[in-house]
Amino acid sequence: MASQPTATPVAPDVQAALPATQVGLSRVGVTGVEKVIRVKADGVENLFYAGFECFVDLNPQQAGVHMSRFEEIVGEAIDEVVLGEAFKAEVLAAHVAQRVRKRQGGERAEVSITARYPETVQTPETGKSTQEIYVLYGTAVASERGTRTLTGVEAQGMTACPCAQEAVAALARDRLANDGFGDEEIERIIELVPVATHNQRGIGTLHIGCPEGGPAWIEAPELLRIVESSMSSEIYELMKRTDERSVVVKAHEHPRFVEDCVREMLRQVVEGYPDLPAETFVMARQENLETIHRHNVVAERYGTLADLRAEVLEGNHSAHHLTMREWLEAPASELARARTPRSTST
Repeated sequence: MASQPTATPVAPDVQAALPATQVGLSRVGVTGVEKVIRVKADGVENLFYAGFECFVDLNPQQAGVHMSRFEEIVGEAIDEVVLGEAFKAEVLAAHVAQRVRKRQGGERAEVSITARYPETVQTPETGKSTQEIYVLYGTAVASERGTRTLTGVEAQGMTACPCAQEAVAALARDRLANDGFGDEEIERIIELVPVATHNQRGIGTLHIGCPEGGPAWIEAPELLRIVESSMSSEIYELMKRTDERSVVVKAHEHPRFVEDCVREMLRQVVEGYPDLPAETFVMARQENLETIHRHNVVAERYGTLADLRAEVLEGNHSAHHLTMREWLEAPASELARARTPRSTST
């Protein structure tokens, strides 16, 4: 008599069981997921290296999430999402977040993407083509209210210190005067000849957050232009001598503190995008790698566009600067109050 086949036992869904301590968790997920994304534009395929972080909230009655699903969802989203003519990190993050929330059964899912982005630019004098590598950030939070997205870029540039430059200019005035030059001649020389100062390589970051239902207006090249132009000069991987001269002279003619770079980014966002909603989030950050100190210097500002407009255009200073984490997690009703910013005149 033939033996009957033995049925394969079905493994219990341990993640769906009741946990010993029934407390909901704010975020559970995976970090360090790495993918290479192939994007076709104008018939040419480009490769982007991207790192993912995916999280979902967890209700008190569920022991855990299904970790393998995160990897599946990221792969499916990359295959299914049509990215169009340019890679948009926040668009891909939004699609992944929506799928994570649905497949994991969560009320809220959050996905962040960091991608390295190549751009070919021309040097300022010789017009040589050089490939520069930038960083793109995309974050999305999906909930029953919709999807909130955050777009960011990171670029490097050069800054020249105004303080040291003024000290060198004062020394130059003294030496010229001691050598017999008159006051008018001295000022003409100072005006015409670049004055030395110490320099820094700067790393600028700019994030713009759109609330649920907001316009998909954000273009990474435009944000990169804002970041680079906020510093004393752009920098280039490949330069001939005339290009080097142009960069150095431009930087010394536009000396800026780390604080100046952040304020310039904010000014350009406020003045350049008057049609963005008041509850739009903005974060500008600048880190300068010092050359005459062992430490680096950092400045940053974050908050709603309503608060920044009140400061830049009206001189009313916000009493509270909304952080990125607060903005990502704030209820829609709280963001709506950004249309009437809380401010104190100084």
